[in-house]
Amino acid sequence: MIGAMRAPDAGLSVFPAVPDDVRVVDLAWNEIGEVPGWVGGLTSLEELRLDGNGLRALPDLSGLTALRVLHLDGNRLTDFPECPPHLETLFLYGNRIPALPDRLPATLRHLAVGGNGLTEVPGSLWKLTGLESLNLAENTLTEIPAAVGGLTRLRMLDLGHNRLTEIPPEIGDLRLTDYLYLSDNLFTEVPEAIGRLDRLAYLNLTDNRLTRLPDTIGAMAALVELRLYNNRLESLPESVGGLARLRELHLQGNRLTRLPASIAGLGELRVLDLRNNHLRALPDAMPPGLTHLDLRNNRLRELPESLAELPALDKLDLRWNKLDGDPGVLGRLAARGCVVLR
Repeated sequence: MIGAMRAPDAGLSVFPAVPDDVRVVDLAWNEIGEVPGWVGGLTSLEELRLDGNGLRALPDLSGLTALRVLHLDGNRLTDFPECPPHLETLFLYGNRIPALPDRLPATLRHLAVGGNGLTEVPGSLWKLTGLESLNLAENTLTEIPAAVGGLTRLRMLDLGHNRLTEIPPEIGDLRLTDYLYLSDNLFTEVPEAIGRLDRLAYLNLTDNRLTRLPDTIGAMAALVELRLYNNRLESLPESVGGLARLRELHLQGNRLTRLPASIAGLGELRVLDLRNNHLRALPDAMPPGLTHLDLRNNRLRELPESLAELPALDKLDLRWNKLDGDPGVLGRLAARGCVVLR
């Protein structure tokens, strides 16, 4: 028995012959334009990788009873493939599939159907309670129903780059741990329920129309990275100081005029990006572990002396501000090796 046939990025234009009892076939990133019908008879096949070929169609794969993993990202498929009943992983990102079928394999754990131009998804999708990751990004979806809250095994959810206008509060019922992408939609507010995602490490809400954040955001105790750039935020809630594990906070391109004093409590914060805001002053105390502080294109006239007391600060960017005089704090920072740009 040959366990695997692996020939990714090998310049192939024809699907090669493989043994009948092969378990893994990896032919990703070739130029294969057609999958022969006999592939549907490889009953020992457990994993099939055909990403990045020129495929426009597939044979019926529903007879591949051992198949658990199917990768088809970056092809030209226009129809959803005929899948076997026990499939666990299905990646179809970046094809041309206009709709999903009402019946999807009930055993799915990982599903990626982003980049297909979907305008809606069937209600059956929200009944796949075994899903651990779901990618619906880069479609044209306008609504996510309350039923999303039933996907309680989800660890990763990507809804970025759609046309969504509301975040359902039921999103707080999820047990997300790895990431939640909500970037590049039409959101104007974030539900209070977001604070219940207290296991989530990464939250991306960039490129929306947010004017405020709920106080509950401070309850997201596991958050390590928070991206909020290119919104319309004028202030941050004091509760943001409760994000004790936060290491990166990206706020570029908002309308912030001040920062809450509680920001000094972000003891793990290393990167703070505040470019292109309306800040006129900084708090007297800043996060003590900062290594990079980007303040380009704000409205600062003076700086707190306490900046010189940030022991790890490695880069301070003040370009396109109009500081009064030559603040002594900058000289002290430069003298100890901090890169200061102004």
